[in-house]
Amino acid sequence: MDGAVAVLSLGLAPYNLMDKEMNEELIAALEWARDQSARAVVLRSSLRHFSAGANLDNMIREADESEVLDWGFVETLEAFSAFPAPIIASVNGVCVGGGFELALACDLIIASESAKIGSVEVTVGLQPLMGAVQRLTQRAGAARAREMVLLGRRYPASTLERWNVINWTVQDESLDDATMVIAQELAHGPTVANAASKRLVAIAVNQGVKAADEAMLEVQRAVLGSADFRTGVRSYRENGVGMAQFEGA
Repeated sequence: MDGAVAVLSLGLAPYNLMDKEMNEELIAALEWARDQSARAVVLRSSLRHFSAGANLDNMIREADESEVLDWGFVETLEAFSAFPAPIIASVNGVCVGGGFELALACDLIIASESAKIGSVEVTVGLQPLMGAVQRLTQRAGAARAREMVLLGRRYPASTLERWNVINWTVQDESLDDATMVIAQELAHGPTVANAASKRLVAIAVNQGVKAADEAMLEVQRAVLGSADFRTGVRSYRENGVGMAQFEGA
């Protein structure tokens, strides 16, 4: 923990190759962050690269034994979506295949300018297995999603920022500091309201704007009853905009 920020570091040398065990560890790590009352989460790599994708040796071995790869993909995506606090992917080096899908499961993505990012599964005869197709379609539109998953190219972070796939590109040496600035800003925000906003975005994306409109009254109950709402109003009256010190309750 860094204050109220849970920092989850991938460190499976040399390339953070993903498999069932890693997915299980990611779910457990989010459960730990929830137990710590984390108000923001950073997902990063402690290695030169964020992730080079799936462990293909394990994958081909399991594919020879079963028609379905039971690596907990859906469970991992659900754990990221259901986590109440914002999750930031801090991407360095190579981030492709399943590693890219892991970043796409986060709420926000910040990447170093030298990062090379892409959905490259087609180069080994696969389609993305952990949600990249639908999440790229959400973020960048169907045309860009088709381009990325059908051609399997790696793109510079600046291109994907322009396409609305990632949020920010920063200089390599600034990645860690820039990530923590954003994470701390989120962690010092109104945690209950942030969770409500995250939930409404998910409803709008998955069920449509009308469903999100219909959910607003229920979602706002916790926000209107929160101490942070009262703190924010009091601070606004006494000190002006943006000066509230929220406690996350």
